[in-house]
Amino acid sequence: MEKLGSFLFNMTFYLWTAFVVLFLCLPALLLPYPAIYGVGRLWVKGALLLLRRLTGLTHRVIGLENTRRGQAIYAAKHQSSWDTLIFALYLDKPAYVLKRELLYIPFFGVCLMKAGHIPVDRAGRAAALKRLLAVAKARRDQRRDILIFPEGTRVLPGQHKPYQPGVAALYGALDLPVVPVALNSGLFWSRRSFIKKPGVITLEFLPPIPPGLNRRAFMAELEKRLEGASARLAAPRAVTPPLPASRG
Repeated sequence: MEKLGSFLFNMTFYLWTAFVVLFLCLPALLLPYPAIYGVGRLWVKGALLLLRRLTGLTHRVIGLENTRRGQAIYAAKHQSSWDTLIFALYLDKPAYVLKRELLYIPFFGVCLMKAGHIPVDRAGRAAALKRLLAVAKARRDQRRDILIFPEGTRVLPGQHKPYQPGVAALYGALDLPVVPVALNSGLFWSRRSFIKKPGVITLEFLPPIPPGLNRRAFMAELEKRLEGASARLAAPRAVTPPLPASRG
């Protein structure tokens, strides 16, 4: 059943995405960028509905009070494609730090550009970091939240990759608190996996790290909080079982 549900989800998700991009996103390019975000939220809600109905996978959120303290940088673990969807629902028009190659996807990339996300050339080093900060400062001045995945790529639960310099650069340049975000999505929708397992993903917003720490202290504190919370969420006793099947 997991294979059938996952197949049906994949097919309907791509059809839903094509419909949203062609018939909603592209017309919204003529409007100010908040219109694109309205379309994006609709797209995410539709995708999550398909995920719940066809695979039995849903989610819960802990620590939402940590998102309501003003503008911030959100530094999240990245285990699954699910992570790229969910934050549009819980943050205020977040500007994602994303790999530049996504902007080259036909039609979809244009919508990402209009939404004001922050592309980064992962091979560009110093020059890429300078461009990243310039765009991020513009988004900060628009009073938008900024989302970054510090490891720069999806990492399986229980594994760890070095944190990239972008998160420390943003912290030092923008004078904003950083909210670590732990999750366990990779237990249910793993990297490059066809199968989506039924269950309840947990997303946890941790208390913010205030601005003003030096680079080394900040990175040590971020990693300690983020890795510790993610390990806790991945522990078997912390995993929430699937919800009962809906009759709706």
